[in-house]
Amino acid sequence: MANEGREGGLGAPTRHPLKQNEPSFWDETELNRELERVFDICHGCRRCVSLCNAFPVLFDLVDESETMEVDGVAVTDYKKVVDQCYLCDLCYLSKCPYVPPHEWNVDFPHVMLRAKAVSYKKGDTKFRDRLITSTDMIGKVASQPVINSLINSANNNRLLRSALDKTLGIHKDAQLPTYTNKPSRKQHAALIFDPAAAEKKSASGANDAALKTENHKEKVTLFTTCYCNYNAPKLADSVIKILNHNNIQVQLAAREHCCGMPKLELGDLKSVTMLKEKNIPALYATVQAGNAIIAAVPSCVLMFKQELPLMFPDDEKVMAVAKAFYDPFEYLHKLHKEGKFNTDFKKPLGKVSYHVACHQRVQNIGPKTKQILQLIPDTEVKNIERCSGHDGTYGVKSETLEFANKIVRPIVKQIEQQQPDYYGSDCPIAGKHIEHNLTTEQEVIHPIDLLCLAYGI
Repeated sequence: MANEGREGGLGAPTRHPLKQNEPSFWDETELNRELERVFDICHGCRRCVSLCNAFPVLFDLVDESETMEVDGVAVTDYKKVVDQCYLCDLCYLSKCPYVPPHEWNVDFPHVMLRAKAVSYKKGDTKFRDRLITSTDMIGKVASQPVINSLINSANNNRLLRSALDKTLGIHKDAQLPTYTNKPSRKQHAALIFDPAAAEKKSASGANDAALKTENHKEKVTLFTTCYCNYNAPKLADSVIKILNHNNIQVQLAAREHCCGMPKLELGDLKSVTMLKEKNIPALYATVQAGNAIIAAVPSCVLMFKQELPLMFPDDEKVMAVAKAFYDPFEYLHKLHKEGKFNTDFKKPLGKVSYHVACHQRVQNIGPKTKQILQLIPDTEVKNIERCSGHDGTYGVKSETLEFANKIVRPIVKQIEQQQPDYYGSDCPIAGKHIEHNLTTEQEVIHPIDLLCLAYGI
């Protein structure tokens, strides 16, 4: 008997395109019918209850209804479930037995995204949420010299944070990132790829020997991301150091904007499309020049590798960029398999507690970070595969911070029990959220920075 199409089948899940351009996608009556169908299946299974707060909210609504079934839940309460979903995708890829090709065709994250999109289109979205998902715009403003000092000071002022909590809904106890006044792309402007110059050089054939050497050297385009560009430029520096240490030439795309993941999670598909149209041509130009692409934030990698292809499956440039996109450790592992990875390490790391970020797990690339770090002598890496609950915005909102802190507790508990020499996460935001919830004073360190430490660079 074939495994496909039944619970417990061994076939890989099939992810269908989002189909956001079809009229039925925006039909609210059809949407509510699909929400009820999916919720009813989830209610009968309850396997995902420990993943995030969306499922406990759903099951409480069912259990407290008159019928104790989904038909007893008011349609207006569906939004309470939708608001708790931050599209980590773990239910689809790690728990749900009814994903396609199963005949029930359950894609919980996609129906949540559809609900968010319909809600956004109706204007049922808070100003706060539209603001805090505009990460590129905030970064550009917050990195301006005078404004930079004011914002960083305000983030640490208890009176101002209390006012922000009451007026905007940003929790006074949420840890907000600091902003740099020297964005990474400005610091590394010399690395920006010039497609016109590259084409001119190639066409002229000038300096043939040098050109031949340059063309045979592996090149990577670093998509710096909003976070590394405006909040953590040292992480971008570390990525560049690691790649250079492995004889990889690093370039930056001619243009870069937010990847669109924050807007996707908001349901603002119009902005996602606009950002795609800004980013893809510049990234595609580097792919045409033979570059791979990497980014140090798993959500950004996932956006280009999975989400945009599911939204625009017929866009050849989107698909080409997706094929060229790598998680940093996925790329380093590729080098290792080819015998090109530098294993001349200077310092052991001892015990490392490593949190596997959700948006890296769902890329289906395997434990590449752990595999690379364990090449370092006298280094033991223990994976922690639990959601941190932060999601970039979920962990700062007044109404959801308590849930984000609750979700991260199993990770915190494991780290405190393991008493590692170092701990960190591929997601720098998740790492900071874990650090904020630890009872110890030990600081988080990104796996890329651990690699720099081991190399002695």
